[in-house]
Amino acid sequence: MTRLLALSPLLLLAACARQLPAGVAAEAPGFLLGLWHGFIFPVAWLLSLFMDEVAVYAVPNNGGWYDFGYFIGVVFIGVGARKSHVVYRDRVVRR
Repeated sequence: MTRLLALSPLLLLAACARQLPAGVAAEAPGFLLGLWHGFIFPVAWLLSLFMDEVAVYAVPNNGGWYDFGYFIGVVFIGVGARKSHVVYRDRVVRR
């Protein structure tokens, strides 16, 4: 409960965030390109360290749908979908 109280000012501050109108364009990349960019995020991030013309996020984009596709691409299809470790549990029954 104390963690929630400690994080509540940060959550309230994040609720004030907004996207600049110059970063949103109707004909810019949408959901499907966001999905693709989220999926290839690890490769794009690695390349962006060495190449200035490679970015991990398209700006301008069409707003919420691009963000939603990007999130799905990273979390469910891309990096976040991998298992980090497997836990095996053995049960021993003694009589």
